[in-house]
Parts: sequence; structure tokens; C-alpha cells
Amino acid sequence: MKYMLRVSDPIIQLQLIDDIQRLGLDSHFKEEIKRALEFMPTSYDKGIVNDLHSTSLYFRLRRQHGFAVSQSMFDGFKDQSGAFMENLSMDMKGMLSLYEASHFAFEGEELMNHARAFTTKCLESVSGHLQMEPQVTHTLELPLCQWMQRLEARWYIDYLHDKRGEINPALLEFAKLGFNMSLNVHQSELKELSGWWIDLGLARKLSFVRDRLVESFFCAAAILPELQFGNSRKALTKVVTMIITIDDLYDVYGLLDELELFTKVVERWDINAMEQLPENMKICALALENITNEIARDIMREEGWDALPYLRCEWVKLCKSFLVEARWHAKGQLPTLEEYLQNAWISSSGPVLLIHSFFLTRQKITPELIDCIIASPDIIRSPSMVFRLCNDLVTGKAELERGDAPASIHCYMNDAGVSEAMACEHIKKLIDLEWKAMNEQSFVLSPFSKEFNVICMNLARMSHCLYNHGDGIGSPGKRTANNVSSLLMEPVGSKKI
Repeated sequence: MKYMLRVSDPIIQLQLIDDIQRLGLDSHFKEEIKRALEFMPTSYDKGIVNDLHSTSLYFRLRRQHGFAVSQSMFDGFKDQSGAFMENLSMDMKGMLSLYEASHFAFEGEELMNHARAFTTKCLESVSGHLQMEPQVTHTLELPLCQWMQRLEARWYIDYLHDKRGEINPALLEFAKLGFNMSLNVHQSELKELSGWWIDLGLARKLSFVRDRLVESFFCAAAILPELQFGNSRKALTKVVTMIITIDDLYDVYGLLDELELFTKVVERWDINAMEQLPENMKICALALENITNEIARDIMREEGWDALPYLRCEWVKLCKSFLVEARWHAKGQLPTLEEYLQNAWISSSGPVLLIHSFFLTRQKITPELIDCIIASPDIIRSPSMVFRLCNDLVTGKAELERGDAPASIHCYMNDAGVSEAMACEHIKKLIDLEWKAMNEQSFVLSPFSKEFNVICMNLARMSHCLYNHGDGIGSPGKRTANNVSSLLMEPVGSKKI
């Protein structure tokens, strides 16, 4: 396989790299993929290749891996008016590839915006192309850049199962073995966590707590899918369970004066201060302190860094952001969208998840790097905003009816005097802008590793997979159950699509 990545034909190289990535095997071929893309003939970048699929694949893979490539390479596919040639719509493989490439656009790249609109219209009318329909349906559900890595690998393996002529059979078998190995590891981790969750007893002691251990592990596995991060994944699962618990405390259970007190206790991080809390809140605060202290001790033992002050800081920020929303609700206030968003990316819990992930994944930590990440750079802010806005699109109406704080949709409806449908479209545009910002992160001189950049984008990917068909945490439905089963329960080869 490594030899095939060194062949001289760039079209073969591109397709092989794409297959390796979609099958979830890229971690085994990192250097070979980087070298192949780095030294690929520059003629591709000049747009002289007339094959839309290969050109789109080249653009997407180069962008994804941080190599410079211009949207102008698609100029050869435009007509005299500057629009994409209509006859391109007959090339369904090319349409799929151009659609995927368009999701790696930067802000201001109008040609890529036109490519998105053109391909979307074409793909949505594909019902007659039965051979390509499964691919088209999957692509329109979410583009590749927004699929969780392991869910995409599972789908692609299942899709190729009966199409062995389209891929190297050894590569497909390697992918199946790798996926099932990951599944076995995840099952073992989840079994261990189940014992921990039962012993912790939060769902038993606190009537308002949602019992969402499996969904919590699903989130942790989405953010940290690599097998070597097993202990980190288990620690992050514990963090997710506490986020859900505290979110319910602020949204459903606590009175405003009690929540003010709870926030102050978390800020002090003093076990003696907990005595003044109501019993249910005391249980919650003690669990938070114990879990965070345990994680910090493990980080100190493994990495030699005292992460506790930074982990505590993020929990305090999260609780304060929850309190802001509780005050809005208690006082009947509807903030402007700008006011809402300034708080919402923090209340999404994204920063808590990513700061924990930063310390848990063996980054090359320096005091300067810690100062940088605590300042909440765009690498943290953008995926956290995607997390919040994806949540709002599916939970906003239900939460408002339940009595929770307002969501972005209602803030924009009030600001602009528009319908709910128009507000939802605006929120989708905001999500798209954040993705464009994340795309550009690969080209910005950054103190953070490429691996951590991927972890941050994994949070955004998790958001889409969790909320694309409803509230995957609050009221997980059939699609969430299917995703969990595909990722954690059902070995590859046990069913066909």
C-alpha cells in the first residue's frame, strides 16, 4: 500500500489517499500521504486537467492537509458567463467531488460558493441515478468534512462491501480489521465506565439528571477517536457526564438564587463552601470537584503538568455562562443575537471539552502554549460556536417551551423581525462561516499541533452527527441509536446496507 502511494500517476494517488482516509486508515500512512500531496505535479494546480472528479479531489485533499491551492483551478469548468458549465451535471462522480471540495472553501471564495449551490441543486435531483443514489444521499446528509471519522469509516466499509471491484480488497479487509479492533476497545472502555457511573450514583441520587453515559462516551469517542487515547477518552466521558448534569441543574432544577450560590461555590473550589448548598447541589458540586481533581492528578502523573488551575477555570467559565442564561430566563430577557453569541460559545461546553482534551492528549505543552489556549483562540471558539448553533437548530423551540433560556433562533427572529424558517437559514450561514474559519486554521501560523487542530474540528463534526436528526443528547432517537450501535456495538461484516 505504501508503494502504491509512491506511484507516478497522480490520479491513482489521489483516489488511494481518499479511500485510505474514508476508511479510517490514514493514521497508518501519515508520512506517505503528506509526501504524495506535497510533490504531486504542479500541473494540477494550474487547472489543466479536464477531469472534474480528479481536480476536485486534488483541491480538497490539498486544502485538508494544509497545502496551498487556489479556487482558480476550477476556471476551466466555467462557461463564458462565468457559471459552471451545465453539461457538468451529467458527470455525477464529478458533482459529488466538487460538492465535497466546496466545503473546504475560505471566506470570500465566491467561486466555491457557486460550486456549492450548483452541485447541491444537481445532487438533489439525482433520484433517477439509482447506481449513485446511496452515495448522493449520504453526501447530502453531511459532507465528508462534517462526518465523525469512525462513522464515515463504518459507512464507507459497508458501502464498499459488495463493490470489491472499486477498491483494493486488501485495503478493505485492513479497514474491517481496524474498525472491529476499535469497536472491541471501545466496548471494553464503556464497560469500565459503566461500573464507574453506577458507583458514582448521580442518576440514582439526583432525580433531574439524565442517564446518558453511552451518549457521553459517544461524544468522547468522536472527539478523541485514536486508539492510543483510551484513558483520555474515559476521562473525557466523565467530563461529558458532568456537563450534562450541571446543564440540567441550571436549566431544569435550580432556582436562580440557588444557582447564584452554586456558581460562587464552584468559583471558590472549596469543599467547605459546599456545606451551604442544598443537598442535591452539594452532591453535584462534590462530584465535579472529585472528577476534576482525579483527572488533574492523572495528568500530573503522566505529563508532569499541574492542569488543575486551568481545568477549574474552564468549569467556572461554563457555570458563569449557564448563570447568564438562567438570569435571562428568570428576568424574561431576550438578548440580541450578538449578546447571545458572546456567551453561547462558552455555554456550549466546547471550551471545557477542548481544554481537557488539550491536557489529556500529550501535547508538547509549554507555559507560552498554555497562555495561548487559555486566551480562547479561534481554534477553540469556532468549533464551540458550531456546537452551540447545531444544538440551537434542533433544540431551541423545545427548550423555550420547556422554560429554558432563549436560543439563537429566537434572538435573531426578534432582532430582524423574520420568521423562524428565515432565522434557521441565518444560523446555518453562521455555521458555514465558522467552518470556513476552521478551514483557514490549517494555513495560519499556529503554536498548536496539527493533531490538536483535528481534535478541535472533531468537536464540530460531533455536533453535526449528534444534532443532524434531532437532539442526540436530550431525547436521542432512532438515528442516534443507530449511530451508537454502528460505532460501539455492531462489528463490521454483521450486516449489509
